[in-house]
Amino acid sequence: MPDAARPRALVTAPFRGDGLDKLNAIADVILDPWIDHVPLRIMSDTDLAARATAEGATIVICEADKCAGPLMDLPLIAIGSARGDPTNVDLAAATAAGIPVVHAPGRNGDAVAELTVALLFIVARHVLPADRDVRAGEMFKDGTIPYQRFRGWELKGRTAGIVGLGAVGRAVKWRLEGLGMRVIATDPFAAEATHTLDDLLAEADVVSLHAVITPETSGMIGAAQFAAMKDGAIFLNTARANLHDTDALVAALRTGKLGAAGLDHFPNEYLAPDHPLASMQNVVLTPHIGGATFDTEANHSRMIADDLERIINGERPVHCANPEVYA
Repeated sequence: MPDAARPRALVTAPFRGDGLDKLNAIADVILDPWIDHVPLRIMSDTDLAARATAEGATIVICEADKCAGPLMDLPLIAIGSARGDPTNVDLAAATAAGIPVVHAPGRNGDAVAELTVALLFIVARHVLPADRDVRAGEMFKDGTIPYQRFRGWELKGRTAGIVGLGAVGRAVKWRLEGLGMRVIATDPFAAEATHTLDDLLAEADVVSLHAVITPETSGMIGAAQFAAMKDGAIFLNTARANLHDTDALVAALRTGKLGAAGLDHFPNEYLAPDHPLASMQNVVLTPHIGGATFDTEANHSRMIADDLERIINGERPVHCANPEVYA
């Protein structure tokens, strides 16, 4: 029989590694990750509250499910959001209910940085069209040799401009420096980011977006900014599509102003097969998989479990999205 004094944690986020071991040590765990369901199961706030009630949960840890409404009426000691930014939680309601919300900032920093570097290599060295030619038996297409069609500039010695020097931006920075690139950055909240956006666009051979979406950053890269970039520059966005104007990006690629682009996100999480980007040979497209690593899950599991242990022991959590709950 479960110990009535022991917390019960309903976990609908993927949870693994040392964090799961610690959570099992400090609570009775009901593990039912949303991502393991086919088709996907994402619960509304009402459904999540009903499930938490049925399980007798005093802790709820979620990633995709909505934590709001009736969930805040339950006697919860904490909510865990397996995200860097806990957008799935109604923080105001949690604070009003006296429920601390812990989250996992930077959980996917290395994962997204690795995909960013992968996209850069793929577009810079024409990997996808070269692969297609090999598979189609067209290595000597139209009387040419691959060396003629797929020459490109090496990254070593080039300048990369990072827009947004948070966890992901910093992880990209040291990787590109390790490739021998000069890295510059713009970010009003990072002292080591010494360039304005305009200066960065004028200098960078590669522009990589890693800013968060705010009213100030939404649409920050439009026609004027693409025009200000160096001829043949490579544009990368593994953050959010709303940071750039997609129509302006298409136009810059069509005119040759931009040499290539690598994108990991699209409005409403979808790109139509007949969209102009889908037919461009100098564009690489991935379906929002930057953070899709088991390490990301292990990272948020560890961070959340560590903070839940602190809460259970009467201490303040380190990564609390609503610290005012302790006021």
